[in-house]
Amino acid sequence: MSIRQEKNKKPGVSYALGQLGPGGQTGVGAKDEIELPVVDVTHPAFALAPTDAELTAAVARFLKEPQPLAGLPEFLRRPLLRFLLRGSVLARGIQSAEGGFLSGMNTYLLKLGPDNLGAAYARPIDRRIAAALPVMAVRLRLADMATLLAEALGPTLEARPRHPLRLVNIAGGPAMDSLNALLVLRRDRPGVLDGRRIQIDVLDRDGDGPAFGARALTALRADGGPLHGLDVQLRHIRADWTETGPLRDLLRAARIGTAVIAGSSEGGLFEYGTDAEIEANLDCLRDEAPSHFVMVGSVTRADEPVQRLRETSRVATRPRGLAAFRALAARCGWRVARAIERPFSDHLVLARAP
Repeated sequence: MSIRQEKNKKPGVSYALGQLGPGGQTGVGAKDEIELPVVDVTHPAFALAPTDAELTAAVARFLKEPQPLAGLPEFLRRPLLRFLLRGSVLARGIQSAEGGFLSGMNTYLLKLGPDNLGAAYARPIDRRIAAALPVMAVRLRLADMATLLAEALGPTLEARPRHPLRLVNIAGGPAMDSLNALLVLRRDRPGVLDGRRIQIDVLDRDGDGPAFGARALTALRADGGPLHGLDVQLRHIRADWTETGPLRDLLRAARIGTAVIAGSSEGGLFEYGTDAEIEANLDCLRDEAPSHFVMVGSVTRADEPVQRLRETSRVATRPRGLAAFRALAARCGWRVARAIERPFSDHLVLARAP
């Protein structure tokens, strides 16, 4: 195993070691560890704030752009695209998710942005992919999720000073939405996290993402880091949303004390789960979570840009759209308290229905 350090570190950005898996033409070995920047949506290096007009124009351009090698039949186009994209760490991750899930670490790389990809693992084609609208939408999703979670938690935390804080992250991977919610809270509500025991519980069947999340948290809490001085721990619970037993046990244990509890699932349960799986988890949250509990998540849209994206990406998300998800949530006793509509996915806060 070798460690590849980032030689061009940016001031104020934290870095942590992560494994990117087999590298093929990238030259990244299966056990190589790469020093990656820790995404911090409050830092200018990761800032992303397009206007509605800019997003509308970007979607229009996306719909007009021809598919690569559009004149070829699919049985020729797809293998030729793989050949042309060989060596791209981002393309490799996206292709590995065909018919299934994009892993936590492959999703994390999409959140770095073109200017933060390191020379130790990325190539020029990766920066072109990272600048494309679908990848920018993943970065927007993280920023929205962190902001929604922080805004929903803020009043409860201020009303309950020094009470413990528990963040439950379903299919969380590195749990960047939870970590960035803490960063947003510390920026926007100084002191509200001080003196609390904070625990992030990541329910995920894969261990690589949570392992990187724990290292990222250590880097953020280091001297000079944006979370320095806070008492924060990240715990991985090997589980997925098809079985709610671990979630139920976790919530029951968390309610023993006086903790403030909130949940999230960025690019996870509400995008990939079946209706029955989502309903089972929402029923569990309704029955076991305290009355102040909110759940933040992302829902795949069911519009033309998503259908266009699915022509080239075989990731097994389930395009529902916000209206269908509202009805599903209402059947389980939840209401959409707030929603942000973005390209490819909508980002929302669920609260208990009256």
